[in-house]
Amino acid sequence: MQAGTKPDSQRRQRQLLRAVALFEFVKGIFVVAMGVCAIALLHRDAWLIAESLLTLLHVNTDTRAAQLFLDFADSVTDARLWAAARIAFAYAALRFIEAYGLWKGRQWAEWIALVSGCLLLPVEIRELFRGLNLFRSTLFLGNLGVVFYMLYVILANRRERQMRLHSE
Repeated sequence: MQAGTKPDSQRRQRQLLRAVALFEFVKGIFVVAMGVCAIALLHRDAWLIAESLLTLLHVNTDTRAAQLFLDFADSVTDARLWAAARIAFAYAALRFIEAYGLWKGRQWAEWIALVSGCLLLPVEIRELFRGLNLFRSTLFLGNLGVVFYMLYVILANRRERQMRLHSE
């Protein structure tokens, strides 16, 4: 191994972990925004808002997708909105904690990133089967990349610790 290789690889690993941290932070911000939207819909006529949104976007309300959207909006209750907001904020808190830990190079955050990424993959695969689009594909590939990278980091750090123990 060359003299400058180990610090360079550690620096590169730290940069990639920070990129993953930023990715998780952005996901957390997005989910907080969704939770705020759920709270903003409390005590409002969601169907009327959905119809106005479709009109604003020039979407024909006679299409199947528009009807499904309107039916969903019609079934929204305040209890469901509160539940959605609570879930969103809890999920966002997990993402923020994970992002902080990865940014600071904490081992526990690497495990959170690996496990939470693995738990999301089946949901993302199901969404891909519902229809391919750029957003779903990017999210899936991004999370798949995070899972494989976190697995690599965890295994590499484990090997490094074992080598240190054997050399002492």
